Amino acid sequence: MKTNIDNAVKARTGSIQGLKTDRSKLLRTILENWQVYLMLIPVLAYYIIFHYGPMYGLQIAFKDYNPVLGFWSSPWRGFDHFKRFFSSYNATRTIGNTITLSLLSLVISFPLTIIHALMLHELRSQKFKRMVQTITYAPHFISVVVVISMMVLFTHPERGVINFAINALGGETIRFMEKPEWFRPLYIISGLWQELGYGAIIYIAALSGIDQELLEAASIDGAGRLRRIWHINIPGILPTVITMLILRVGGIMTIGHEKVFLMQNPLNLEKSEIISTYTYRVGIINNQMSFASAVTLFNSVINFLLLVSVNKLSKHVSETSLW
Repeated sequence: MKTNIDNAVKARTGSIQGLKTDRSKLLRTILENWQVYLMLIPVLAYYIIFHYGPMYGLQIAFKDYNPVLGFWSSPWRGFDHFKRFFSSYNATRTIGNTITLSLLSLVISFPLTIIHALMLHELRSQKFKRMVQTITYAPHFISVVVVISMMVLFTHPERGVINFAINALGGETIRFMEKPEWFRPLYIISGLWQELGYGAIIYIAALSGIDQELLEAASIDGAGRLRRIWHINIPGILPTVITMLILRVGGIMTIGHEKVFLMQNPLNLEKSEIISTYTYRVGIINNQMSFASAVTLFNSVINFLLLVSVNKLSKHVSETSLW
């Protein structure tokens, strides 16, 4: 009995000493590289002020917020705002539209971005490669307002080049922006045009890190280009692909409201109303801040659960995860 107690005391003492040693090593590392850690201060300040600080206001999702009374003095409503949202028709419509639009964007754009990166990586002519990269990267830096304006001009029923081509081929004029069934294709196609090249950057960087000796050895053994891509390039960037997929799935309920809001009109609202535009309309325009906060909090919780679940599944299946 005494031996067991002595062993436990020694183990406890050893763990404390090890902890102190780790702390001293960490402190010594920080002091030796203080310039690098000093550069973290603006980043930490940004996240604390603009991301973690505003979480203090999440309590209004459970209250009937009144700006005059403030956060703490506003009357408590509990889960009334959540019950109101889930019992309304808007819950089914906005959640369904958000998930559908996000999944369609993920299924179409995610693999095409990887394919685009693989094709760029295989180009022999560096001049042509740089030209293609510039052409595909450039749309990312165009304002969303400009992109939607271009879309409106191209699809205009009378002056649009698309309807002009349709009429020239004997077809009838299509009012694209007014048809609910055309909202999702226009959103996905314009997003693909704007983000395809920029989204491929990270995969091109991962491809450049693949050991060239493997490719040379495969070429000597008679492997063609497609076999080298399938057996070397794709496995080489697979961890990056999985990481990006986890992040995309973790944000599947989050779609920026700017582009959708600019494409919206009363005629396509049936397909274009998503959670972010709905909360903007209810919270900002109708001044129902507590109700909008409740809907946004629900959306964030779902995203968090998806991120944790997909990360855990990925770690179990492929041993690649965010943490």
